[in-house]
Amino acid sequence: MDRRNFLTASGGGVAAMLAPALARDMTGALDTAYINGRIWTGAGPGLFTDALGIKGDRIGAIGHAAVRSAAARSTRIVDLKGAFVTPGFIDAHVHFVKASVMLTQPSLRTADSPEDFVRRIGEAARKLPKGEWLQGGNWDQDRWGGRMPHRSWIDPVTADTPVAVIRYDLHMMLLNSVALKLAGIDRNTPDMPGGVIERDAKGEPTGIIKDAAKQLAIRAIGAPSDARIDAAVRQGIALALSKGVTGVHSTEIDWVSQAAFQRLNAAGSPGIRFRSYVPLADWARQAKLIADHGSGDDGMRLAGCKVVFDGSLGSRTALFYDPYIDDPSTHGITVTDPADLERWMMAADKAGLQIAVHAIGDKANDTVLDIMASVAAANGERDRRFRIEHAQHLTPAAIPRFARQGVIASIQPYHAVDDGRWAARRIEPDRLKTSFAFHSLIASGAHVCMGSDWPVAPIDPLSGLKAAVLRETIDGENPGGWYPEQRIGLAQALSGYTRGGAYAAFAERRLGVLAPGFLADFTVFDTDLFAIDPERMTDAKVLRTVVSGLPRFVA
Repeated sequence: MDRRNFLTASGGGVAAMLAPALARDMTGALDTAYINGRIWTGAGPGLFTDALGIKGDRIGAIGHAAVRSAAARSTRIVDLKGAFVTPGFIDAHVHFVKASVMLTQPSLRTADSPEDFVRRIGEAARKLPKGEWLQGGNWDQDRWGGRMPHRSWIDPVTADTPVAVIRYDLHMMLLNSVALKLAGIDRNTPDMPGGVIERDAKGEPTGIIKDAAKQLAIRAIGAPSDARIDAAVRQGIALALSKGVTGVHSTEIDWVSQAAFQRLNAAGSPGIRFRSYVPLADWARQAKLIADHGSGDDGMRLAGCKVVFDGSLGSRTALFYDPYIDDPSTHGITVTDPADLERWMMAADKAGLQIAVHAIGDKANDTVLDIMASVAAANGERDRRFRIEHAQHLTPAAIPRFARQGVIASIQPYHAVDDGRWAARRIEPDRLKTSFAFHSLIASGAHVCMGSDWPVAPIDPLSGLKAAVLRETIDGENPGGWYPEQRIGLAQALSGYTRGGAYAAFAERRLGVLAPGFLADFTVFDTDLFAIDPERMTDAKVLRTVVSGLPRFVA
């Protein structure tokens, strides 16, 4: 690729954003000074400095002269020895509790044949006590040519073990016969609104359930104990910090996750910043919590509400105008009825809550943008910052609407290089030209935040940065980039993981850049990301992750 594109900056001034932070009283000696670094502040195109100082939980000074002036004998000096520093990464879309729990469950992500898939499930089942559910998964049928798994594959190796293993996109599960029985699913079970129970030619369930139908299995499994969830989340926090992540927006849309984050925050700083979204249908409960107790603090913030409108491309449930190439009988589904979506959004927005909506297909995105425009017009002008999560497949006319309507595009760059392996089997090339349209969205002036969608993709910002900059599919089949016109520059991608995430959380005056008065969240790498071939980006190592001025991870 043209290496000049790799260095393209994010553009846009930040003077107005910085002013309130700069006005903060930061007098007195620094507690810690980090010197001799290569520091990308994120506060403007290509803006670098060499030192930063911390006072309390804030950045007290930037640049060698200012840091030296504010240092005292009591100031702790950390010599970065040329290490590269960025603002702390904000992963703006994760399923944090689900992913954390899955760290101790069997992974099927690299199973590359039906035989390997069955073998791994059988081995995992043998290790479990009789009757305990086998979960985990992250399987990908496209690794073995697209043939869908069937309960008959795994029944012989899981006779006494209920199995509910999820596809890596989180929109489809495979259940064995034991699990189907416990979930109450048989040939007479009707499809539920927004969900699909896949059936064979005789009308019998194949074991595949999609989208809202997954709730039948989830109810049968039951929730883990608080103690198990909290232990898993602590493990997830440690992993995130080791990757340089200092904050996450948890879009799990359940109450279990929010309660876990509140418990950990109440017990002391969890070490990472959480922003929690709960089901949009329960908007009144979230609004009352905020009215009665406040929205929380920078450690744990009650954000607002999220809803899933359609499904996923991999499950053929993302909602398109035209049918799927490999299954002309469907053009996707609506997981949430549009009338319910508009009614809930109207009420939640009137209550002042931020709203995030999952939309993947082109028709889904158009419908959600229409409803957002209707709600904004009805409720009047305010700084609402609606979010569309994923915004993957857009019509050309939809792209400028994000900036025009002030809707944030919450994107996950790794999905482009993952889905790009097989997306052409599902939809035509013309529709793919404006899929994962990172460059077009940014060029249009839209606010963009970036994340991983962990556990769908790795909670590793470097993987996301590389995907955004190169767009090389993970199968190695697109060395020049998959639809390379949608590549973006490194500074643009970094901004999406820092300033973009802060803006999406109404925190751009406290987070996202390294400037005096801002919270001292930053990540230290052993490699200057601007100085290397982007092919080597994921070889960089995190040396230190700092949150509120405290080292939370040190290699």
